[in-house]
Amino acid sequence: MRGALLLAAGALVLAAAPSSWENELRAWRDAYEASLKAPDGWLSVAGLFWLHEGDNAVGSDPLSPVVLREGLPKQAGVLRLRSGVVTFEPASGPPVVLRHDSPDAVHLGSLTMTIIRRGDRIGARLKDPESAARRNFTGCQWFPPDAKWRIEARWIPYPTPKVTKLLNVLGMTIEETSPGYAEFTVGDKPFHLEPITEKTEQGEHLFFLMKDATAGRTTYAAGRYLYAAMPSNGIVELDFNKAENPPCAFTSFATCPLPPRQNILPLAIEAGEKKYEKH
Repeated sequence: MRGALLLAAGALVLAAAPSSWENELRAWRDAYEASLKAPDGWLSVAGLFWLHEGDNAVGSDPLSPVVLREGLPKQAGVLRLRSGVVTFEPASGPPVVLRHDSPDAVHLGSLTMTIIRRGDRIGARLKDPESAARRNFTGCQWFPPDAKWRIEARWIPYPTPKVTKLLNVLGMTIEETSPGYAEFTVGDKPFHLEPITEKTEQGEHLFFLMKDATAGRTTYAAGRYLYAAMPSNGIVELDFNKAENPPCAFTSFATCPLPPRQNILPLAIEAGEKKYEKH
Protein backbone atom coordinates (compact mmCIF):
# COMPACT_ATOMS: atom_id res chain seq x y z
CA MET A 1 0.00 0.00 0.00
CA ARG A 2 1.15 3.52 -0.73
CA GLY A 3 0.37 4.68 2.80
CA ALA A 4 -1.57 7.52 4.37
CA LEU A 5 -1.17 11.23 3.77
CA LEU A 6 0.10 13.08 6.84
CA LEU A 7 0.56 16.77 7.59
CA ALA A 8 4.09 17.19 9.01
CA ALA A 9 6.16 20.34 9.55
CA GLY A 10 3.60 22.35 7.60
CA ALA A 11 3.99 20.29 4.44
CA LEU A 12 1.90 17.47 3.05
CA VAL A 13 4.15 14.44 2.86
CA LEU A 14 3.67 10.89 1.68
CA ALA A 15 4.07 8.45 4.54
CA ALA A 16 4.80 5.38 2.47
CA ALA A 17 5.71 2.12 4.11
CA PRO A 18 9.42 2.64 4.87
CA SER A 19 10.52 -0.64 3.35
CA SER A 20 8.79 -0.21 -0.02
CA TRP A 21 9.63 3.47 -0.41
CA GLU A 22 13.25 3.09 0.67
CA ASN A 23 13.68 0.07 -1.59
CA GLU A 24 12.30 2.04 -4.53
CA LEU A 25 14.58 4.97 -3.72
CA ARG A 26 17.60 2.69 -3.43
CA ALA A 27 16.80 1.13 -6.82
CA TRP A 28 16.45 4.60 -8.35
CA ARG A 29 19.78 5.73 -6.94
CA ASP A 30 21.49 2.56 -8.16
CA ALA A 31 20.09 3.10 -11.67
CA TYR A 32 21.17 6.76 -11.62
CA GLU A 33 24.75 5.85 -10.71
CA ALA A 34 24.79 3.05 -13.29
CA SER A 35 23.79 5.54 -16.00
CA LEU A 36 26.71 7.80 -15.00
CA LYS A 37 29.15 4.87 -15.16
CA ALA A 38 27.83 3.46 -18.44
CA PRO A 39 30.33 3.36 -21.35
CA ASP A 40 28.42 6.26 -22.94
CA GLY A 41 27.38 7.99 -19.68
CA TRP A 42 28.38 11.45 -18.54
CA LEU A 43 31.61 10.16 -16.99
CA SER A 44 32.75 9.12 -20.47
CA VAL A 45 32.53 12.67 -21.86
CA ALA A 46 36.17 13.49 -22.60
CA GLY A 47 36.16 16.52 -24.86
CA LEU A 48 34.16 19.38 -26.36
CA PHE A 49 35.48 21.36 -29.32
CA TRP A 50 33.66 24.35 -30.81
CA LEU A 51 33.77 24.35 -34.60
CA HIS A 52 34.50 27.24 -36.91
CA GLU A 53 32.87 27.72 -40.28
CA GLY A 54 34.68 25.65 -42.88
CA ASP A 55 37.01 22.70 -42.34
CA ASN A 56 37.94 21.46 -38.85
CA ALA A 57 40.60 18.76 -38.84
CA VAL A 58 40.00 15.78 -36.54
CA GLY A 59 42.94 13.73 -35.25
CA SER A 60 45.47 13.07 -32.51
CA ASP A 61 47.71 15.88 -33.83
CA PRO A 62 47.59 18.36 -30.89
CA LEU A 63 47.21 21.22 -33.38
CA SER A 64 43.95 19.79 -34.73
CA PRO A 65 40.80 21.82 -34.00
CA VAL A 66 39.29 18.54 -32.75
CA VAL A 67 41.95 16.64 -30.79
CA LEU A 68 41.72 12.88 -30.29
CA ARG A 69 43.68 11.01 -27.66
CA GLU A 70 47.05 9.46 -28.40
CA GLY A 71 47.04 6.20 -30.29
CA LEU A 72 44.40 7.31 -32.80
CA PRO A 73 45.27 8.59 -36.32
CA LYS A 74 46.87 12.02 -36.52
CA GLN A 75 44.52 12.86 -39.38
CA ALA A 76 41.29 10.93 -38.89
CA GLY A 77 39.19 13.20 -41.06
CA VAL A 78 37.56 16.60 -41.32
CA LEU A 79 34.40 18.07 -39.82
CA ARG A 80 33.06 20.51 -42.40
CA LEU A 81 30.69 23.17 -41.04
CA ARG A 82 28.66 24.98 -43.68
CA SER A 83 25.78 27.29 -42.66
CA GLY A 84 24.87 25.18 -39.64
CA VAL A 85 25.24 21.80 -41.37
CA VAL A 86 28.05 19.49 -40.23
CA THR A 87 29.54 16.80 -42.47
CA PHE A 88 32.27 14.42 -41.40
CA GLU A 89 34.64 13.39 -44.15
CA PRO A 90 36.84 10.53 -42.88
CA ALA A 91 40.37 9.99 -44.13
CA SER A 92 38.95 7.03 -46.02
CA GLY A 93 35.32 6.26 -46.71
CA PRO A 94 32.21 8.22 -47.64
CA PRO A 95 31.18 11.47 -45.90
CA VAL A 96 28.30 11.49 -43.44
CA VAL A 97 26.03 14.33 -42.32
CA LEU A 98 25.77 14.68 -38.52
CA ARG A 99 22.65 16.34 -37.13
CA HIS A 100 23.19 18.25 -33.91
CA ASP A 101 21.75 16.95 -30.61
CA SER A 102 20.70 13.70 -32.25
CA PRO A 103 21.77 10.04 -32.15
CA ASP A 104 24.00 10.67 -35.19
CA ALA A 105 27.54 9.64 -34.28
CA VAL A 106 30.94 8.79 -35.69
CA HIS A 107 33.03 6.05 -34.09
CA LEU A 108 36.79 6.57 -34.00
CA GLY A 109 38.35 3.57 -32.30
CA SER A 110 36.67 3.44 -28.89
CA LEU A 111 35.69 7.12 -29.12
CA THR A 112 32.25 8.35 -30.13
CA MET A 113 31.84 11.81 -31.65
CA THR A 114 28.52 13.65 -31.76
CA ILE A 115 27.50 17.21 -32.60
CA ILE A 116 25.80 19.64 -30.23
CA ARG A 117 24.41 23.13 -30.75
CA ARG A 118 24.21 25.73 -28.00
CA GLY A 119 22.84 29.06 -29.14
CA ASP A 120 24.80 30.01 -32.25
CA ARG A 121 27.75 27.73 -31.39
CA ILE A 122 28.18 24.23 -32.81
CA GLY A 123 30.60 21.78 -31.25
CA ALA A 124 31.94 18.24 -31.44
CA ARG A 125 31.57 16.24 -28.24
CA LEU A 126 33.75 13.19 -27.61
CA LYS A 127 32.85 10.24 -25.40
CA ASP A 128 35.55 7.82 -24.34
CA PRO A 129 34.78 4.76 -22.19
CA GLU A 130 38.43 4.88 -21.11
CA SER A 131 38.21 8.48 -19.83
CA ALA A 132 40.00 9.33 -16.60
CA ALA A 133 36.73 10.51 -15.03
CA ARG A 134 35.09 7.12 -15.65
CA ARG A 135 38.13 5.10 -14.57
CA ASN A 136 38.59 7.08 -11.37
CA PHE A 137 34.94 7.46 -10.38
CA THR A 138 34.55 7.05 -6.61
CA GLY A 139 30.76 6.80 -6.44
CA CYS A 140 27.90 9.12 -5.57
CA GLN A 141 27.29 10.41 -2.06
CA TRP A 142 23.76 10.83 -0.69
CA PHE A 143 21.91 12.16 2.31
CA PRO A 144 20.10 9.36 4.17
CA PRO A 145 16.54 8.78 2.91
CA ASP A 146 14.14 11.11 4.68
CA ALA A 147 10.40 10.88 4.01
CA LYS A 148 9.79 14.47 5.20
CA TRP A 149 11.44 15.64 1.95
CA ARG A 150 8.96 13.69 -0.16
CA ILE A 151 6.47 16.50 -0.56
CA GLU A 152 3.16 16.88 -2.31
CA ALA A 153 3.21 20.41 -3.69
CA ARG A 154 0.26 22.40 -4.98
CA TRP A 155 0.49 23.00 -8.72
CA ILE A 156 -0.28 26.53 -9.95
CA PRO A 157 -0.49 26.61 -13.77
CA TYR A 158 0.20 29.80 -15.69
CA PRO A 159 -2.71 31.02 -17.86
CA THR A 160 -0.34 30.66 -20.80
CA PRO A 161 3.12 29.01 -20.70
CA LYS A 162 5.77 31.46 -19.51
CA VAL A 163 9.02 32.00 -21.39
CA THR A 164 11.85 31.85 -18.87
CA LYS A 165 15.49 32.73 -19.49
CA LEU A 166 18.22 30.43 -18.19
CA LEU A 167 21.96 31.05 -18.06
CA ASN A 168 24.22 28.09 -18.77
CA VAL A 169 27.80 27.41 -17.67
CA LEU A 170 29.07 28.83 -20.96
CA GLY A 171 27.58 32.20 -20.11
CA MET A 172 24.88 31.82 -22.77
CA THR A 173 21.27 32.77 -22.15
CA ILE A 174 18.75 30.24 -23.40
CA GLU A 175 14.97 30.43 -23.46
CA GLU A 176 12.72 27.65 -22.20
CA THR A 177 9.01 27.36 -21.46
CA SER A 178 7.52 26.93 -17.99
CA PRO A 179 3.92 25.73 -17.59
CA GLY A 180 3.50 26.90 -13.97
CA TYR A 181 5.04 26.46 -10.53
CA ALA A 182 4.93 24.10 -7.55
CA GLU A 183 4.02 25.66 -4.20
CA PHE A 184 4.83 24.01 -0.86
CA THR A 185 5.58 24.84 2.76
CA VAL A 186 8.33 23.76 5.12
CA GLY A 187 7.52 24.62 8.71
CA ASP A 188 5.25 27.60 8.34
CA LYS A 189 7.15 29.16 5.44
CA PRO A 190 5.93 28.99 1.83
CA PHE A 191 8.27 28.23 -1.06
CA HIS A 192 7.83 27.65 -4.74
CA LEU A 193 9.82 26.18 -7.61
CA GLU A 194 9.29 26.88 -11.30
CA PRO A 195 10.10 24.03 -13.70
CA ILE A 196 10.48 23.80 -17.42
CA THR A 197 8.85 21.05 -19.43
CA GLU A 198 11.17 18.43 -20.87
CA LYS A 199 10.21 15.85 -23.47
CA THR A 200 11.91 12.48 -23.81
CA GLU A 201 11.13 9.19 -25.50
CA GLN A 202 9.33 8.23 -22.27
CA GLY A 203 7.05 11.28 -22.47
CA GLU A 204 6.84 14.68 -20.78
CA HIS A 205 8.02 15.51 -17.28
CA LEU A 206 8.82 18.56 -15.17
CA PHE A 207 12.46 19.58 -14.84
CA PHE A 208 13.40 21.75 -11.84
CA LEU A 209 16.76 23.53 -11.76
CA MET A 210 17.17 24.45 -8.11
CA LYS A 211 19.67 25.74 -5.60
CA ASP A 212 19.29 25.74 -1.82
CA ALA A 213 21.23 26.77 1.26
CA THR A 214 23.35 23.59 1.24
CA ALA A 215 24.98 24.60 -2.08
CA GLY A 216 28.73 24.93 -1.80
CA ARG A 217 28.78 23.26 1.60
CA THR A 218 27.39 19.74 1.41
CA THR A 219 25.96 19.89 -2.10
CA TYR A 220 27.24 21.00 -5.51
CA ALA A 221 27.84 24.75 -5.52
CA ALA A 222 26.03 25.47 -8.79
CA GLY A 223 22.82 23.75 -7.69
CA ARG A 224 21.01 20.50 -8.34
CA TYR A 225 18.36 19.08 -10.66
CA LEU A 226 15.05 17.46 -9.76
CA TYR A 227 12.68 15.67 -12.12
CA ALA A 228 9.00 15.13 -11.38
CA ALA A 229 5.97 13.65 -13.10
CA MET A 230 3.50 16.01 -14.74
CA PRO A 231 0.84 17.44 -12.37
CA SER A 232 -2.13 15.25 -11.47
CA ASN A 233 -5.28 16.67 -9.86
CA GLY A 234 -3.45 19.88 -9.01
CA ILE A 235 -0.61 18.09 -7.21
CA VAL A 236 3.08 17.60 -8.04
CA GLU A 237 5.22 15.19 -6.04
CA LEU A 238 8.61 16.67 -5.22
CA ASP A 239 10.87 13.94 -3.88
CA PHE A 240 13.99 15.85 -2.91
CA ASN A 241 15.59 12.51 -2.00
CA LYS A 242 16.07 12.26 -5.79
CA ALA A 243 17.68 15.68 -6.20
CA GLU A 244 20.75 15.02 -8.35
CA ASN A 245 23.93 16.73 -9.45
CA PRO A 246 24.00 18.26 -12.92
CA PRO A 247 26.40 16.65 -15.41
CA CYS A 248 28.89 19.51 -14.95
CA ALA A 249 29.57 18.15 -11.45
CA PHE A 250 31.30 15.20 -13.13
CA THR A 251 32.78 16.58 -16.35
CA SER A 252 34.17 19.89 -17.56
CA PHE A 253 32.68 19.26 -20.99
CA ALA A 254 28.99 19.62 -20.13
CA THR A 255 26.92 22.72 -20.95
CA CYS A 256 24.57 22.68 -17.95
CA PRO A 257 21.84 25.29 -17.52
CA LEU A 258 21.93 26.96 -14.10
CA PRO A 259 19.05 27.50 -11.65
CA PRO A 260 17.13 30.72 -12.34
CA ARG A 261 16.84 33.34 -9.61
CA GLN A 262 13.29 32.29 -8.70
CA ASN A 263 14.53 28.76 -7.92
CA ILE A 264 17.23 29.79 -5.42
CA LEU A 265 15.71 28.85 -2.07
CA PRO A 266 16.66 30.28 1.36
CA LEU A 267 16.18 26.78 2.71
CA ALA A 268 18.59 23.94 3.49
CA ILE A 269 17.30 20.82 1.73
CA GLU A 270 19.37 18.08 3.32
CA ALA A 271 18.17 15.39 0.97
CA GLY A 272 19.30 13.88 -2.31
CA GLU A 273 22.79 13.87 -3.78
CA LYS A 274 25.75 15.51 -2.08
CA LYS A 275 28.66 17.12 -3.91
CA TYR A 276 31.03 14.79 -5.73
CA GLU A 277 34.34 14.71 -3.86
CA LYS A 278 36.48 14.53 -7.02
CA HIS A 279 34.96 17.63 -8.66
